[in-house]
Amino acid sequence: MSSNLSLSCVVWTEAGDRLYSFEQAAHLTQTSVLLLERFARLGLIEPVGIMLRRQDMFRVVQIQRLHRDLNLNWVGAAMVLDMVTEIDQLKAQLRAYRAELQIRNS
Repeated sequence: MSSNLSLSCVVWTEAGDRLYSFEQAAHLTQTSVLLLERFARLGLIEPVGIMLRRQDMFRVVQIQRLHRDLNLNWVGAAMVLDMVTEIDQLKAQLRAYRAELQIRNS
């Protein structure tokens, strides 16, 4: 594959996730390539080489929304998203633990 990717090029990871060029992602998230590159440098998104996964694009939109609506800086917005994800994971673990206890006690 050549290193010059057109906007119409479709790339997939080995796991089956579609990848988007920074140009495609900027267009779809209504932002700029420069901002996406900054997010990547700050560690707010995790590119796959020179491409972004769909989940990264959702994260960009969520970070922008928190920045706009709550006046959080980019890193603060990303931290809020990380904490929400961790809380959701902990709640799921707690539900699984409670379900297991119910099974054992019945």
